[in-house]
Amino acid sequence: MKEKLFEKLTSAYEDMVVIRRYLHMNPELSFQEENTAKYIVDFYADLGVEVRSGVGGNGVVARVKGGRPGKTVALRADFDALPIQDEKDVPYKSTVPGVMHACGHDGHTATLLQLAKAIHEMQEDLAGEYVFIHQHAEETAPGGAKPMIEDGCLDGVDVIFGTHLWSQTEMGTIEYRVGPTMAAADKFEITVQGAGGHGASPHETKDAVVIGAQLVMNLQQIVSRRSTPTESAVLSVGSFVAENAFNVIADSAKLSGTVRTFNPEIRTLIEREMKRIVEGTALSNDCTINFNYQRGYPAVVNHEDETLFLKTVAEEILGTDKVLETNPHMGGEDFGYFLERVPGTFFFTGAKPVEPYPHHHPKFDFDENAMLTAAKLLGAAAIDSQN
Repeated sequence: MKEKLFEKLTSAYEDMVVIRRYLHMNPELSFQEENTAKYIVDFYADLGVEVRSGVGGNGVVARVKGGRPGKTVALRADFDALPIQDEKDVPYKSTVPGVMHACGHDGHTATLLQLAKAIHEMQEDLAGEYVFIHQHAEETAPGGAKPMIEDGCLDGVDVIFGTHLWSQTEMGTIEYRVGPTMAAADKFEITVQGAGGHGASPHETKDAVVIGAQLVMNLQQIVSRRSTPTESAVLSVGSFVAENAFNVIADSAKLSGTVRTFNPEIRTLIEREMKRIVEGTALSNDCTINFNYQRGYPAVVNHEDETLFLKTVAEEILGTDKVLETNPHMGGEDFGYFLERVPGTFFFTGAKPVEPYPHHHPKFDFDENAMLTAAKLLGAAAIDSQN
């Protein structure tokens, strides 16, 4: 049965590329993906596949029932783009100023659409039900996964699989991991309200720049001196703004950044310790400091049985030397919400192009052959899950 699926996918590869390039040329930002959602809905409607739009926002869910009873397997792809100017010199360069697919979501969508078409054509020979989740707004918290789940996209689902085309990993390989695989991604904002004044008279001020600098240094001690060294964590201040003339002491400063963790207890500890440091710094400097901590996506924690199952499937298709165990990634992914509800796994499909650039880079691209690899792995995992 898988051989027949692979034949169909191989034949559909050029169509995959066409879809991917169309989406790449017509990207839409998170929560604004109306045309992309319509494109996906129209694709399924033309096939005669049951499809539901407006799921949790701009999400789309299609379902294909096999000819025999079995498990309900979900496969997920995201489809939002990023606020980045496309700097590639390619025929399929983004036509939307300041917006591009810089993370591979266009490829994820093309992969899942053609896989769904192949499974639809084989449905009478298959067991179980196949749920194709096209998720909006992965790039921007609060993300699209949670509202889609609340709107029923996982109803009746027994297991879920997802993959990310990965431009830093060699073509023809995949990376898997049991347990915590991608980090919880939180955001914080700190506003220091001091008292400004003339640069020649600092004793008459409460210097927001100095206070902000104290915060930057003291916050770094949380991971190094409060969190256990055996637990990975990152606390990064990404922005520090206090604009003034050269001879003026700032009365206010704004800091923002991110916290990445895998362990929920460490996540809570860091938030608590940040609050204590902010409050202590405000007290010692006799100023006001506002602290806003926003919890983002949970960690992606892969289930053991489903991950090892996927590993076995991948080894049969790619060979054991092409299936690699990866270290945890500090990047965030709202696929974690799906894994909190049903068993499943999220893996990385090697898509390294000739000239690789990091994800979210203005020149990001990937080897389109990776879409065929991803389609085969997701399809084989879905079909073999019925055994």
